[in-house]
Amino acid sequence: MFYYISGTLVHKDANFAVVDASGVGYKIHTSMYSLGTMGDTGAEIKMYTFLYVREDTFDLYGFLSAEEMDLFQMLISVSGVGPKAALSLLSCMPPHRLAGAIVTGDSKLLTQAQGIGPKAAQRVILELKDKLKNEDMTENGSAGLVAAEAFGYSGEAAEALVMLGYSQSEAKRALAGVDMNQDIELIIKSALKKLAR
Repeated sequence: MFYYISGTLVHKDANFAVVDASGVGYKIHTSMYSLGTMGDTGAEIKMYTFLYVREDTFDLYGFLSAEEMDLFQMLISVSGVGPKAALSLLSCMPPHRLAGAIVTGDSKLLTQAQGIGPKAAQRVILELKDKLKNEDMTENGSAGLVAAEAFGYSGEAAEALVMLGYSQSEAKRALAGVDMNQDIELIIKSALKKLAR
């Protein structure tokens, strides 16, 4: 119904913001990540929104980036994951890191979110892993993947490392010398071990 709402930030709370757009105050539920990056009250902001409608619910959710909103919509499409659980996941880490954790199957990272147990984390990974591999959820966009492939490294492994917040050069260094004939998850784990040193 609403693609985005643009206006003045008039109030911030623990899990929502109020945006005044032409004299109407919209209560927009959002993640801690968006709340932390939107600035102080009085700032002009634009929030990409999603209207969640159920029998007894009519709530507006919004995020500072279209990517975060897209990831929210993917998360609530997973059976057993509602808006509160999706916001909890998005509040734990930036969207590109969350996408990276899902792509690499890092269920331990997902269970750090309040209300997300091992079973829910596995469901999220199972249902979204392949979808996210085809999406561009990285901070640096597809340029990171193209650069990685140009250097002869596994594009998928490099993309996962960039999604986890590492730079292209860090991903390149971490993948240097790693056996590319093994399973992708083992390649990523080997690279992460080198980055942790």
